[in-house]
Amino acid sequence: MNFNKHLNLSGQHAFLGASKYHWVNYSDEKVADSYLKFLAVQKGTILHEFAAQCISLGQKLPKSNKTLNRYVNDAIGFKMVPEQVLYYSDNCFGTADTISFRDDFLRIHDLKTGVTPANIKQLEIYAALFCLEYKIKPGNIGMELRIYQSDEIIFHEPTAEEILPIMDRIVTSDKIINRIKEQEG
Repeated sequence: MNFNKHLNLSGQHAFLGASKYHWVNYSDEKVADSYLKFLAVQKGTILHEFAAQCISLGQKLPKSNKTLNRYVNDAIGFKMVPEQVLYYSDNCFGTADTISFRDDFLRIHDLKTGVTPANIKQLEIYAALFCLEYKIKPGNIGMELRIYQSDEIIFHEPTAEEILPIMDRIVTSDKIINRIKEQEG
């Protein structure tokens, strides 16, 4: 048999694909809801890419209380770096939406485009990763973490007592995973 060649689809996955087969059992309403969530994720990705481009180019957006505008303009005003990978190991790293560190002050901002309430723990993990990667003691610096979501900004100034246990958890968990990798490899 000569199979049809779908070269334009190579490496891609359909929303209703076989590898994510659970949709077969979904009601019509759940299929629609799942697809709307999928579209929201795609829109969020595009908005993050747009914001990163604006920040990289220093292109401020019109002054507004809208989430995206405030996020971009604040990042530019604070001279932040967009989409910065923070690395501890191949087992533990993440990408901060925007980050800056100057005058012993760490600033991390996160853009949330969805409606599910964000959790500051994600930004605390970024702060811990930053401290681990750059060998900085969290008690020796100031920090401000911000989440931009639903036209609001959540501010958090973590203490060393909040960041140190996360750093310890990263180091310990990384060792556990590496031991398992050694045993399996």
